[in-house]
Amino acid sequence: MNERIRHDVDVAVIGGGPAGLAAAVALRQAGVERVEVLERELVAGGIPRHSAHTGYGLRDLRRIMTGPAYARRYAALAAVAGVTVRTTTMVTGWSGDGGLEVTAPDGLSVVHASAVLMATGARERPRPARWVPGDRGQGVYTTGQLQQTVYLHGRPVGRRAIVVGAEHVGFSAMMTLRHAGVEVAALTTELPRHQSYLPFHLGARWMLRVPVLTGTRVVAVRGKPRLAEVELERVADGHRWTEACDTVVFTGDWVPDHELARTAGVGMDARTLGPVIDATGATSTPGLFAAGNLCHPVETADVAALSGRHAGRSIARWLAGRAASAAGAGVPIEVDGPLAWTSPQRISSSADLPARGRVILRPSVFARLPRVRVSQGDRVLWQGRLPQFVPSRPALLPASWLARVDPSGAAVRIEALV
Repeated sequence: MNERIRHDVDVAVIGGGPAGLAAAVALRQAGVERVEVLERELVAGGIPRHSAHTGYGLRDLRRIMTGPAYARRYAALAAVAGVTVRTTTMVTGWSGDGGLEVTAPDGLSVVHASAVLMATGARERPRPARWVPGDRGQGVYTTGQLQQTVYLHGRPVGRRAIVVGAEHVGFSAMMTLRHAGVEVAALTTELPRHQSYLPFHLGARWMLRVPVLTGTRVVAVRGKPRLAEVELERVADGHRWTEACDTVVFTGDWVPDHELARTAGVGMDARTLGPVIDATGATSTPGLFAAGNLCHPVETADVAALSGRHAGRSIARWLAGRAASAAGAGVPIEVDGPLAWTSPQRISSSADLPARGRVILRPSVFARLPRVRVSQGDRVLWQGRLPQFVPSRPALLPASWLARVDPSGAAVRIEALV
């Protein structure tokens, strides 16, 4: 008999990565009693658990540590704060009365909570979703699959690899391959420049002797049962050539893990593919919040954690009746020009600032000192220049103009003039 047992908490957090754990800690620190994190993996901590290079924790914990150390630190903070973390626990859907249907080793249950935070993160699109033709041989990974294979399971990968992508995570994949003793033949990107920090690029080029092939895309993978070569194409003139390798890693190209959000019936953003949220992380359904890379795929782990911490504090205020009920009402934020999306997407209250006091913009072009204008109808709320635009990286817009938004006015429009 598969009858589910009812289980009541104050706040249920779906996802035990940096955003979910940081939110849970913030909730407990705000005095919320029963906070429960539901995590499907064996161990909480999220992606950093299997990302062994350093560089984690700078913005949120004010220190630099490796990914596994960062994940352990958040798990320890949650334990000290009194958060209940249930691992190997999968949220499979929503019950008819608004609860969470949960499957765990100890059986089936329905978790009812006064508020729910979705912090389910994002994943990379695998090769089939990128429409790269060829054979279906072994040796094709995403970064997440690669790092789990190397760091969690200690299995061999290959001997010579191509990394598809030159944003932060592409360089992370390169470091993982080097750790596993794999020669990295090149990183490739269709864009005219890499999208990571300059030290990463210089380190790859001059210290590790790994070229970054810009304006280049992978058009085919060949070899069975093991990958033997990839076919590359120069975007500018269509010139093609092959590169011998037994491993290829597809990096970046993120899509939120949004299945639970979609089935919850909340308003979804066609650009981010995540839920529409306001500055507090509230979705269009009262009591249902979202944070982290589910909302803005994909930011670094510390930015996701800060997003979760902000949402946790917002939920505590909402439970105390001191915050707006949902992001369904209010003023929408629209983007124009070479801006792919923004987060948050709605303004429920001009008194609420987003995490870090910044609106996240995602540009689709490279630009230095781009001019940005924020307007509502004929009124200009803010205009100025940002340091730079880089595709796949956030551009942070100061949110001081939120106080000037007319709550009964037209949509707020953010334009980039480059």
